[in-house]
Amino acid sequence: MQIRIGVVGTEAAVAQVLKVMHSFPSLEPVVRIVEHEQEAPDAASDLGGQVEALLLSGPAPQRLLKEKGPVAVPVHHVPLTGAGLYKALFEAQRAGRLGPDAVLSVDSLTQSMATRALRDLGLEGLATAVYDGPPYAAPDKLVAYHRRIAAGRNGVFVFTGVERVAEELGRLNIPNARLQPSDEDIIVTLERALLSTESRKGKESQIVVGMVAVDEFGKLVQRSASEHEIQKLKLDIHRMVLDYVESLDGYLAPVGGEEYLFFTTRGIFERETGGYKTIPLAKDASLSYGITLSIGIGFGATASEAGSNARSALRKSVEAGGNACFIVREDRTLIGPLEMSDPVSSILAPLDPELLRRAEEAGMTGAYLSKLLTYMSRHGKYDYQVHELASMLNITVRSAHRLLLQWADAGLVGIAGLEKMPKGRPRQVYRFSFLADHYL
Repeated sequence: MQIRIGVVGTEAAVAQVLKVMHSFPSLEPVVRIVEHEQEAPDAASDLGGQVEALLLSGPAPQRLLKEKGPVAVPVHHVPLTGAGLYKALFEAQRAGRLGPDAVLSVDSLTQSMATRALRDLGLEGLATAVYDGPPYAAPDKLVAYHRRIAAGRNGVFVFTGVERVAEELGRLNIPNARLQPSDEDIIVTLERALLSTESRKGKESQIVVGMVAVDEFGKLVQRSASEHEIQKLKLDIHRMVLDYVESLDGYLAPVGGEEYLFFTTRGIFERETGGYKTIPLAKDASLSYGITLSIGIGFGATASEAGSNARSALRKSVEAGGNACFIVREDRTLIGPLEMSDPVSSILAPLDPELLRRAEEAGMTGAYLSKLLTYMSRHGKYDYQVHELASMLNITVRSAHRLLLQWADAGLVGIAGLEKMPKGRPRQVYRFSFLADHYL
């Protein structure tokens, strides 16, 4: 099951968090939008027992929520660090705001953070004032502080971490920029929130079964000059897989046919894959030996269930054309493909069993779906012309036409538009709406 996390904040803050959360397949956001940060505690309280953790847009809403009384679930906020100031300073300098006579006024950060960022960017000569009052100062106090700095001075530029302060300074015609957390700050916070949930703690020691197969090993054997080279390559691959499983604190068992079976725990596997995002073993195999791997990972309440799910996941990886890794969880949801030796443009959220069932009933085989998911994750593409789809699925254009009509009748595919051609009639562009709606 998905781990539900409440995300509470202004529209801009929530949008930034949700953009990053797409790369966390285990998390399901429950969103509450507020006009101002001061309204966040009440919105968070309304979530009640719907979520396993709360993520607020800043430290002030978190403090106000805890002042209301005990909170039943872990509460986190996205911190502002020097990384936000680096970005804001860069954009201000590019816009010509930071001349030699500029005066900077900063809140939401410490003096040391501001000094370090200015020094690293070679701007330590700029006059800088950093608000050193209470860490949870009200917006009107911050506005008053910046107004005092700007009074009677030219070239004052304000960096503030509070959206309401930025809006008020804009009305007062005081140049300012909003400090925002970096994506890396949000990733760290989401990882902490994930680790604090009861679902995550309960699954920390759950058994994970993995299956690894070397793609087209027979062709590698045919290209080898001697039996000695073949045996040496097998040993090298075995050693590589063994080293990876050792990093998982797992147990490895070769099962023949250049296929390997390993066992580890869910907590360790999640940490080593960065939250089900990437498989370092695949890149190592490609760089060291020029080979690609198909990997299937299975979760389950029992070792038997996990093993069956691992075999199902491996089959999807092979059907996708290799160089892929899929995960089948205990609730039969599908995660993947993970990033292998080739980069991906997006991490896809889990596909639920109902969506998979609809696709299968409409004649979309596991092989077609696996290839679609793999191509979409690597290229971020949901719209295709008929000939593009035929090439990707390795079928004829006529067969692609027939499948598209069949999938359109089932509501899986729609027409996204027409593409004009230099000669002839415009070509229809088809969108896999059932996947685009789910992921986008």
